[in-house]
Amino acid sequence: MKILGLFVTASIPVLKVLLITTLGSYLALDRVGIFPEDARKHLNTVVFYVFNPALVGSNLANTITYQSMITLWFMPVNILIAYIVGSILGWIVIQITRPSQHLRGLILGCSAAGNFGTILLIIIPTLCKERGSPFGDPDVCYTYGMAYSSLSMAIGSIYLWSYVYNIVRISATSDKEFIRKDFPVSKAAKESSRPDLEGSIEPLLSSTELEEPGDNSDRYVLPLTASEGRAEAAVPESHLGITHRFRMLVRKLNLKALLAPSTTGTVVGFVIGLVPQIRKTLIGTGAPLRVIQDSASLLGDGAIPALTLIIGGNLVKGLKGAGMQKSIIVGIIVARYVVLPFLGILVLKGAVHFGMVQSDPLYQFVLLLQFAVPPAMNMGSITQLFGAGESECSVIMLWTYALASISLTFWSTVFMWLVA
Repeated sequence: MKILGLFVTASIPVLKVLLITTLGSYLALDRVGIFPEDARKHLNTVVFYVFNPALVGSNLANTITYQSMITLWFMPVNILIAYIVGSILGWIVIQITRPSQHLRGLILGCSAAGNFGTILLIIIPTLCKERGSPFGDPDVCYTYGMAYSSLSMAIGSIYLWSYVYNIVRISATSDKEFIRKDFPVSKAAKESSRPDLEGSIEPLLSSTELEEPGDNSDRYVLPLTASEGRAEAAVPESHLGITHRFRMLVRKLNLKALLAPSTTGTVVGFVIGLVPQIRKTLIGTGAPLRVIQDSASLLGDGAIPALTLIIGGNLVKGLKGAGMQKSIIVGIIVARYVVLPFLGILVLKGAVHFGMVQSDPLYQFVLLLQFAVPPAMNMGSITQLFGAGESECSVIMLWTYALASISLTFWSTVFMWLVA
């Protein structure tokens, strides 16, 4: 009976996600026309620059202290392990399916990068409010659960844009079919001057950020423009100065994306929480400037429903996407929804055994759930940027998120049973 109760508890937040996602998909249909692509991009811009940083910063400021830092230090390590293990599983899928070169980065990215932000921000607060939740007082659970989820979002975005971005870039540019001079830039890549998609939601870099003024519009969008490449190729590597080499490294690693608004919100939240003088001024019922914190929390509350609607609307792209190898889709689904969660259990058990993770059921549940989430929706943004595997990415997202309701319900039940 306990397992059945946990299953019912785990199914409620997933059903809520499914209902709102379905609504977003319905509103995005051409015959409905209420939530077209332009509307999703504009809403996503507001979410990216306003709602997300407010959500992350306000939640972390409420809960972060020097004591909680001792507990949270393992989360970046846990997400890094999820990325490494996912990359290994993606490499295995590539060896089995033998896809085209330009799709290999997509497969690695979908296997490694999970939706560490939106899904957690939806599931955790709902679980805390359910009667059968094993996480104790609902208010305390909600406060700390939102802090854990917000930190997960910020860390996940840093890994996504420092690791997956460069994998897809290398994969796309190493395929000669995608770097010919006469290869046209995709329409999506030309028009993407604003953030797009995401579950985790991070920025879609525009072509104007990647090209110098005066570049031809039909030039393939790459982090290094053709004119810059010819100029740098003419100079022997031994003659390049340290400053010039550093600039090349910064440009290739896309460090600008690491300073996304959600990352900035994380830094602000840590500063407010860890500096006692600032904390007393902004946090608490007696704080003189508590209206600032309350306003930020109010803005952050709009992030979750907006993000969920955007996810649903963007999944419609998968219905229009081109066909692809079924073995690739099956391989990614097995990697993310079968193998990775099982390995996540082993990772957590080992961390608890060696004293690296405290005996907090909610925190352990969040760490486990990071191994069971669907792929990062921002994979669509990255593939769109390089014009390689856009339609295939839409198909992968459609199938993985369609099955996420079943997978998340099952694994949430197992994880709650393990930590309870």
